[in-house]
Amino acid sequence: MNSKLALARPRRWHQRALVALRCSLKLRLMMVFLLLALGVAFTFIAGAQKAFSVGWRDAARPLLMDYVDRLAQDIAPAGSVPSPERAQAITQRLPITVDISGPQVNWRSHPGQPRLEWKRHAPPDVKQPDPEDWGDDKDWQGLLQRTTADGHRIEVGLNEAAFERRPRLFGITLTALLVLTLLAFLYVRRLLRPLDDIRQGAQRFGAGEFGQPIGVRHPGGPDELGQLAITINTMGHDIHQMLEAQRALLLAISHELRSPLTRARLNTELLPDTDEVAPQREALLRDLAEMARLISDLLESERLAGRHAALNREPTDPGALAREVIDDLAATQPAASSIRLHAAANLPSLPLDRIRVRLLLRNLLDNALRHSADAPLPVELHIRRSGEAGQGIEIEVRDHGPGVPDDQLPYLAQAFFRPDTARTRNAGGVGLGLYLCRLVAQAHGGTFAVRNAKPGLAVTVTLPPG
Repeated sequence: MNSKLALARPRRWHQRALVALRCSLKLRLMMVFLLLALGVAFTFIAGAQKAFSVGWRDAARPLLMDYVDRLAQDIAPAGSVPSPERAQAITQRLPITVDISGPQVNWRSHPGQPRLEWKRHAPPDVKQPDPEDWGDDKDWQGLLQRTTADGHRIEVGLNEAAFERRPRLFGITLTALLVLTLLAFLYVRRLLRPLDDIRQGAQRFGAGEFGQPIGVRHPGGPDELGQLAITINTMGHDIHQMLEAQRALLLAISHELRSPLTRARLNTELLPDTDEVAPQREALLRDLAEMARLISDLLESERLAGRHAALNREPTDPGALAREVIDDLAATQPAASSIRLHAAANLPSLPLDRIRVRLLLRNLLDNALRHSADAPLPVELHIRRSGEAGQGIEIEVRDHGPGVPDDQLPYLAQAFFRPDTARTRNAGGVGLGLYLCRLVAQAHGGTFAVRNAKPGLAVTVTLPPG
């Protein structure tokens, strides 16, 4: 019970996303593309940063030390006190900061910027320089700090305010990445669009529609998907030819069998009507009638299964036609007189092929009668309006027999299929009745459905207004 409730519970968004990702080749390719792009970008940036931070730092250290020495000499010439005016002129010319501290002069070029403190005397809340980038305190102080002979300390740093902040650069970069991702997605979608054509073509071939082959891009030089489409088209053409040959052979055999069956029936009817021969004569006539009916059903099914199934439509009252079929069945099968007809009032008159709809009703009722011989309730035939405006009709035939297993329901309307359980072969039939009913419904543009009514089986046919 809990498992059924879990299955019925709607999936969350992340579960739907995982299912879509697992079932979509396009999404998986895009995910691989994004991961690859991020991996390449991260590897390149990290490698470049490492190369610049290590290689260029070692190469630039002596140049930086010499440059800071020259700046210190300009600010405090030999034997003189550091001059804030000289330091101010240097900071106006260069994007640097200068801090002077000592017994006589204490001056900062940019007092608004935080002063860099070193590890030996920095408070706990001051951010420490990264040793990976700058080395230890001694090396760093040797690069950017100088001490004069009179005890003044000159410290040089970068002026952060001189560097223009560009916060929109990140947004521009992200937008460019999204645009590139969108372009890549559109290209992958266009590249894999033949997969949709192949899927739709395979569905058409599976439904027996071989008239429209799968489109192939660049037939002169197709890619792998184009070659796959060409292969499937060739397979569909071969299957179509095989089915057409099988249909032609079946029609030819059925036509050829009609003449010997007619002669056999005639010769059987000419046998003497004596008490000794009568039982064998009646049994032979029944077998010949069953064979003739089988051949007629085969021919009719092949006509309806063909691409150009012609219907002789005429205005038909469904309720009156159903009563005629029940009366005809009652003439040969006494059990048919118990069929309960439930026809709605004011049923619409539809343009139907009377002969084929009569065949549909007869097969449905005959099938229901055969499989509900010992049922406590009679067969029911319901005819009611269907469709949004009620212009079509719905025909439902239900028996109260044993029914069939649920896993065999999808195969009941296939040719020559008979379940081997409660509705056994002892009940008669060769498995063409429901198949022929489905073809009649589809030829009229309707639908055919089978379900277990518990008890019994219910077959529902919908016929549109025209």
